[in-house]
Amino acid sequence: MAAQKLTLAKGLNSGLRAAMEADPKVVLMGEDVGKLGGVFRITEGLQKDFGEDRVIDTPLAESGIVGTAIGLCLRGYRPVVEIQFDGFVYPAFDQIISQVAKMHARSLGALRLPMVIRIPYGGGIGAVEHHSESNEAYFAHTAGLRVVTCADPADAYWMMQQAIASDDPVVFYEPKRRYHERAEVDLDETVGAPLGLHQAAVRREGTDVTLVTYGPMVKTCLQAAEAAAAEGISLHVLDLRSLSPLDTGAIAEAAKRTGRIVVVHEASTFLAMGSEVASFIQQECFYHLEAPVLRVGGYNIPYPPSRFEEEFLPNLDRVLDAVDKSLAY
Repeated sequence: MAAQKLTLAKGLNSGLRAAMEADPKVVLMGEDVGKLGGVFRITEGLQKDFGEDRVIDTPLAESGIVGTAIGLCLRGYRPVVEIQFDGFVYPAFDQIISQVAKMHARSLGALRLPMVIRIPYGGGIGAVEHHSESNEAYFAHTAGLRVVTCADPADAYWMMQQAIASDDPVVFYEPKRRYHERAEVDLDETVGAPLGLHQAAVRREGTDVTLVTYGPMVKTCLQAAEAAAAEGISLHVLDLRSLSPLDTGAIAEAAKRTGRIVVVHEASTFLAMGSEVASFIQQECFYHLEAPVLRVGGYNIPYPPSRFEEEFLPNLDRVLDAVDKSLAY
């Protein structure tokens, strides 16, 4: 199949479709995922093509959705559940942390829960309270869960299929403000995914400062790299893609390449993914560093009302300020 220009949302939809065609045990569940196609239309058309037994509109009960998915896993299914917005996952937090993450270890390997929990996350869409959170660190901190996030349509298409094929539970974060951005996607199944599910990707090569990022901030960092290039500064951009497990080899290589690191994410910086990346680099790459590892993220406050979100979210200027600070050491 030739390459097509898809939005990130369509990449996810096509990835779900491909997985459902390949395996009749793949079922989709969530609030309004069927007839409506989800609030972001990620599952649009799938209930029509696969039926109500495989694309299931659920009650508004996240704990019940995830709990039912656990039971389906134990009966041989591969459920994909949608949490409508990032801030709605908390009613299911106990199910995910206490059951989904621990079932395999608790059963001494006898039981597996091959499920995907889809979570649209991040800000930038002018949403109301509880609709713009970056809570990935909660799940990345929890042993037993795999946590990944796509940043472009190609990753959306391939990573969704890889996550569904995983025998371990995967929390799949989707940067909602990037849903409508387009790019070429090679849909050739005979070639397969260009990267493994847990591999980081170099999005731009550079020599002066490395930007380590993921999800919605990948585009922002690439824009920062373009702006910096106009001033003669070469930025290296590494997209983590997988938050648990981390591709530590790729992080170390990127850190050693420039000796100057800025970690960028939307989440508040306190005890966030940037903390773990910075700790790893300090421990494993200390003698290659020319400056302290710096972090750029949201402020340590509850997500603000939408009219103030542009002041809260990291932007090109804040990333470039950190780059200048790193180069000044």
